[in-house]
Amino acid sequence: MDPNQRKGLRFTAFVLLAVFLSMLHPAPFLQIGGYQLTGLIVPLIQIIMLGMGATLSVSDFTRAFKMPRAVLTGLLLQFAIMPVLGFAIAHLFGFPSEIAAGVILVGACPGGVASNVMCYLAKGDVALSVTMTAFSTLAAPIMTPLAMTLLAGAYVPVSFHEMMMSIIKMIILPVAGGLLLNHLLHGRAPWLYRLLPVVSMAGIVVIITIITANSRDQLLSLGPALILAALLHNSSGYLLGYWGARLGRLDERASRTVAIEVGMQNAGMASGLAINVLKSVNAAIAPAIFGPLMNVSGSLLGSWWGARPLKRP
Repeated sequence: MDPNQRKGLRFTAFVLLAVFLSMLHPAPFLQIGGYQLTGLIVPLIQIIMLGMGATLSVSDFTRAFKMPRAVLTGLLLQFAIMPVLGFAIAHLFGFPSEIAAGVILVGACPGGVASNVMCYLAKGDVALSVTMTAFSTLAAPIMTPLAMTLLAGAYVPVSFHEMMMSIIKMIILPVAGGLLLNHLLHGRAPWLYRLLPVVSMAGIVVIITIITANSRDQLLSLGPALILAALLHNSSGYLLGYWGARLGRLDERASRTVAIEVGMQNAGMASGLAINVLKSVNAAIAPAIFGPLMNVSGSLLGSWWGARPLKRP
């Protein structure tokens, strides 16, 4: 088994254990000494985004000029398909307003950093995957509030400006800080690069635990429907992303990459925006469920594709 697959399985096991414990005994994960633990979500996401930025370099951005059609095709598909899919699925399942807004919010977020690992497993273009993740993250302060205003405004109040500023503070600035850190260190602290992924995974597990504990009652009633919605949203993203890329005349390798980038969103960012901007723990339920399932489906798809040779033109 590939080392990345083993890491993915361990991460999934920790997530499932965290969900089980927080559903069984939610009280310890709600507050400590009067401090509401939901206040940890945004700082943890900032740490995770700092770690993501530390894996990037300037070349990841300049690379877009060498493959503009692939990057633009991927970004257009991502921000056109996933928010609309989220809206359609929320409407189809008839979710309560805040839950529905959370489903749309997941679709409106940029690509997640785990997509780069899944792309590697799928024998995709890892350089294209990293570049797409970087550019979709840069586009998020405009594209995510725009999608939420147009599609989720009927469910919950959405402030374009507040969401844009929150994304800049929570995502863009930490990523920029990580990028600067990577530039200054020039790989001179290998221990830090080993530590950051562990901290990021631990942060995601803590976030999911807090959200699960705060939304236990809603999860008991809506959990199965949300799992089905997550699988439908995720698999549709892979399918439409792949065939959209093929229609855009991208080769097989780039199409696998675009499919994974389109299908996998930054669920951590969605959780932070749900808490920080929408002021709703219930809106954070969908990201908490969609995130782990995306990692499982992404690793399965990556392994399946990885076992099949690339189709040459």
